[in-house]
Amino acid sequence: MYGFNTRFKCFLTILLVAVSCNTPVLAASQIDSTDWVPDNVFTQGVEGPVADSNGNLYAVNYKQQGTIGVVAPNGEHALFVTLPEGSIGNGLRFNSNGQLLVADYNSHNVLVIDMQTKAISVLVHNVNMNQPNDIAISPNDVVYASDPNWADNTGQLWMIKPSGQSVLVESDVGTTNGIEVSPSGKVLYVNESVQRKVWRYDINAEGLPVNKSLFYQFDDHGLDGMRTDSKGNLFIARHGAGEIAVLSPTGALIKTYHLKGEFPTNVAFGGEHKNVLYITMQKRGAIERIVLSVQ
Repeated sequence: MYGFNTRFKCFLTILLVAVSCNTPVLAASQIDSTDWVPDNVFTQGVEGPVADSNGNLYAVNYKQQGTIGVVAPNGEHALFVTLPEGSIGNGLRFNSNGQLLVADYNSHNVLVIDMQTKAISVLVHNVNMNQPNDIAISPNDVVYASDPNWADNTGQLWMIKPSGQSVLVESDVGTTNGIEVSPSGKVLYVNESVQRKVWRYDINAEGLPVNKSLFYQFDDHGLDGMRTDSKGNLFIARHGAGEIAVLSPTGALIKTYHLKGEFPTNVAFGGEHKNVLYITMQKRGAIERIVLSVQ
């Protein structure tokens, strides 16, 4: 058994080595999230969390690719639906009719699922889409889709009208990924994963994103899915950083939440008071959550 002086010297040596190597050591008390769904329940393609009005959480690639799983408010999970052969989901959103929209990146689709019958139809199919990745939806059901091309670190941005007509908003931009509409329905946010930029657009009367401006620039790590809270604060999954960054509506970094896992892919709000943040975790095939204070 070590004596006190020996133990103190060992502790001091370890501390000095950690400091000199600039090694970030995150204490357990600094972790803000807890597990909601354990490892490997979903595949490493877990993405697109979205909660319904009953508190059920949906996410893609439950146990195998090409599926959607559902997690009940008590944490029990099950297969919800299997997508058509060749389709693999990413982003999920509900429209005003309660239908579930699915960004089907493998087949260049945005799909529509009837929540009662589980019937699946195609809202839009466009071979000019690289791989529709994440989707956001306005109060009047206009859909916005990020469309990255990971091979050359570029991307596109699409607007999809309720009729299914797709409009190319931008091409040859950065690797578009996370996308969100503000609570007012008047602002669109789009991030670029590789370039680490978050862009802001005004949404005009026709639903078209205009007046693009740089909203925030990160210095490191990738960016993935985003959601706003009721106050318009933007919660961003920082892929590789194991963090959720929170930006105010004015573009100020106001909070960082630390996760158990290192590779968050997307976030969604749920719970009775919409104060529970669910985070899908790529490498773990899991879902973490953070219970936020009710304002």
